[in-house]
Amino acid sequence: MSSHRYIVIVGCGRLGSYLANQLSRNGNSVVIIDIDESSFCHLSPEFSGFRVEGDATQVAVLHGAKIKQADVLIATTHEDNANMMIGQVAKKVFGVKKVLTRVFDPKHEEILKKLDIEVICPTAAAATMFLQAVDRKDTSEKEAQL
Repeated sequence: MSSHRYIVIVGCGRLGSYLANQLSRNGNSVVIIDIDESSFCHLSPEFSGFRVEGDATQVAVLHGAKIKQADVLIATTHEDNANMMIGQVAKKVFGVKKVLTRVFDPKHEEILKKLDIEVICPTAAAATMFLQAVDRKDTSEKEAQL
């Protein structure tokens, strides 16, 4: 396992809370930011990190999360534009070395990659998995016919 890191996660929905719980359990220092305080209910009782209520597109909220100390920032909100903006601010303004963003629109992937921001696109990942599954099905059907 890699060494202890300071990780800021934006968005405490299903994905953000899951990552926060896992990364905290693995011994990392985790700060999770969400605009809606009720979202923090998704965190496990064992979550040992910090919660910051606020809009992470606001620089003051990122300051409050001590983003300058962050080794990693992960943007997991449901809004591509918010994730892209937060990722760019983390990288360019605060100098966070590893920035990961979730975007749903595959067209946004290239923009972020050019900015040295890592992208997870569930839409593209799911499409790839479905296409592979279709190909596997076709292959097994052809073999069954032989």
